Amino acid sequence: MIQDGFMYVSVLTAFAALMVGIEKRFKANRFFKFIPGIVLIYIGAALMQTAGLFGDSESNVAIYTGVKNALLPAMLMLMLLKCDVRSVIKLGPRMLGGFIVAVFSIMVGFILVYAIFKNFYVEDTWKAFGALSGSWTGGSANMVALQGILDVPENIFGYALMMDTINYAVWVMFMFWLVPFASKFNKWTKADVSFIENSIDEVAATSESEKEGPQFQHLLYLLGLGLFVSAFSTFIGGRLPEVGAVINATSWTIMIASVVGLVLAVTPAAKIPGTLDVSNVMLYIVVALIASQSDFSNLAQAPIYLVSGFLIMFVHLVIMLLLAKLFKYDLFTLGVASLANIGGMASAPMLAAAYNRALIPVGVIMALMGSFLGTYFGMMIAKILGAI
Repeated sequence: MIQDGFMYVSVLTAFAALMVGIEKRFKANRFFKFIPGIVLIYIGAALMQTAGLFGDSESNVAIYTGVKNALLPAMLMLMLLKCDVRSVIKLGPRMLGGFIVAVFSIMVGFILVYAIFKNFYVEDTWKAFGALSGSWTGGSANMVALQGILDVPENIFGYALMMDTINYAVWVMFMFWLVPFASKFNKWTKADVSFIENSIDEVAATSESEKEGPQFQHLLYLLGLGLFVSAFSTFIGGRLPEVGAVINATSWTIMIASVVGLVLAVTPAAKIPGTLDVSNVMLYIVVALIASQSDFSNLAQAPIYLVSGFLIMFVHLVIMLLLAKLFKYDLFTLGVASLANIGGMASAPMLAAAYNRALIPVGVIMALMGSFLGTYFGMMIAKILGAI
């Protein structure tokens, strides 16, 4: 049993590196198309905890809290460095409207499903659903942030991650399966797709922005900037007043780091190569740390959570179809808006590329928009679910 904090975090970091290495080595394997490396990291770290590898020592608890609280704000700030508000505005009202429609339908899905099946869930499931809604309106980083903000019990958080993996994987496959039917769908909704065709040349030019890979100084810049912003946000957030059960020192810290990232996104700092690499390293370590506090002793509750996830997505689909017909939305806009929320950076750009490679930046921008707003949408949904 590991009682030393340094050994504890070292084992988790090494395990995360091993899983990423295996995923990269066998990325063409079908297995990794359905079960990404980050999920294997969570499962593996949770199995270690379940097997009793990590002890509940003061050293382990201290380093868990310290490393997680240091990396989380830094990670979010770095991810938002690429979210230029000016680029979001250029998407136009149609794309922004599609994003809002997707967010609204997902929020309704969470509220309806939780209200119907509330009595079937274990205690504090509303917190787990709040964290999951942050992922499904933003991305995995938002879910991790909300886990800390809402203080989601690690065991219940495992259900949220399971839903975020299995339900999400099915939804992504469904979105890609729909691509060949775009023309028929657009005829059904009577959508005008000229705005997409006219913007392809302009959007394609932005895909040439970052050809240079990160070098030593870039990685050091990003690490220094991320940790400094994290320390600054934590210092200020800890001195601001709590508002209700959701807005606490952790949420203030996350919000401050997010705003700083958004502000820096319009400065030369946004052009530093390697932001995604550094932020992903932080994300994987944080996920491994969270998983190491969990176990699989309560997996008997898993089926109801998976069913709930599919029902949430079904509500999302029905509302999207109704509003698509009412407002004459095209399949590209709805699909990318949906995956920008539920899939985030991992899948929205890929879906955009399935329609036209020149539209990849549109998927990136919409996913980044979800990355910034997902935490706040999750907090809002958690507040509603907690009151039901």
